[in-house]
Amino acid sequence: MPDEEDVRTGAPGHAHAGPHDGVTQARVVAADTWRRLRILTGRARARQGVARVRTSFVPIVVSAVAAGVAYFVAHDLFDHPFPFFAPVAAWVCLGFAPDRQIRRVLELAIGVALGVGIGDAIVHVIGSGAWQVAVVLVVSALVARFIDAGVLLTTQAGVQAVVIVLLPPSSTGGPGARFVDALVGGALALLIAVLWPRDPRRRLALLGREALNALAETLTMLAEGLAHGRADEARAALARGRAAEPALEIWQTSASDARELARVNSQGRRHLAAIDGSVDQAVLTDRVMRTVRVLARRTAATTGEHDTTGLADVVSRFAVAVRDLSAAVGEGRDPARAREGLRAAAALVDPRELAPDDWEVASLALLVRSALVDALEAAGEDPGAARDALPTL
Repeated sequence: MPDEEDVRTGAPGHAHAGPHDGVTQARVVAADTWRRLRILTGRARARQGVARVRTSFVPIVVSAVAAGVAYFVAHDLFDHPFPFFAPVAAWVCLGFAPDRQIRRVLELAIGVALGVGIGDAIVHVIGSGAWQVAVVLVVSALVARFIDAGVLLTTQAGVQAVVIVLLPPSSTGGPGARFVDALVGGALALLIAVLWPRDPRRRLALLGREALNALAETLTMLAEGLAHGRADEARAALARGRAAEPALEIWQTSASDARELARVNSQGRRHLAAIDGSVDQAVLTDRVMRTVRVLARRTAATTGEHDTTGLADVVSRFAVAVRDLSAAVGEGRDPARAREGLRAAAALVDPRELAPDDWEVASLALLVRSALVDALEAAGEDPGAARDALPTL
């Protein structure tokens, strides 16, 4: 038996621990959990940054070359000494997006030219100054709103009009020349957006693989939390799912832009069916991820108090099937193996068998059922067949 002095001083090796040991241990666990979450989020953001640089490199080079060509046309062919707005219009209209949405480029081109033209005319009549800035903004915005409802058109019209008012006339080539420069840059950008040869399927495949890999990682971490009853693993899965939001958003936006471009591009029309499929996959994958994040949040509050090992096996199978789907999307092949794996996982999600006497675990199983149906549709399964893959409730 330890003596009273040993107990009071907390000597090591004795049965009685200090009163703050439990609190200290909890703080250490919490700090370790948050450190892991920060590392996971940082790695996800770094991967997304590298992916953005890789996919934007060629579009940025194209936009920069277009700006140089616009300057050459305005300066050397039209003999404008300071064609400031030609490269500006080309760069603003094209930007750095790989899939140039035709409507967006057209809105920007019209907005830049409109703002330059109105600003040029107003400055020629009333000069420049504080109140002239207000006047030119009102006039250019109202005219832009009359022409079209596009936000980009109105914004660019106002911005360029203000630039015209504030720039010295001698620095841009004088009245009229600036409007022509804006038309040159905008027209060149629109021509490149329509005629630039590209097959968007490869980039959409890469974006889809990245987004689906993120979903698979989230499901794997969630399965670990369910298997071991650890709330920190579920919270880590939630953090991973949230970090994947930019990748999912980029996939959806790029697929939608590629579909619009394919409708006006002769080469793109041949791939319209595949692009439509990518649009549907992106939307469905985003829906699955939203459900999985809800599942992870609910799991963090449930693990440790309930038996979730059976559900963990289902989620683990779900993760493996999503990895197969990711590989198929990245390689542009039919995800037959992924559908088979998803159907096998769906067949196991019967709340009455997984949690016959536990309504909280049963509610988690219902969330898994919903996510599996969306995943099956993303893998090419018919909606009715996807629902039929689940056990009848």
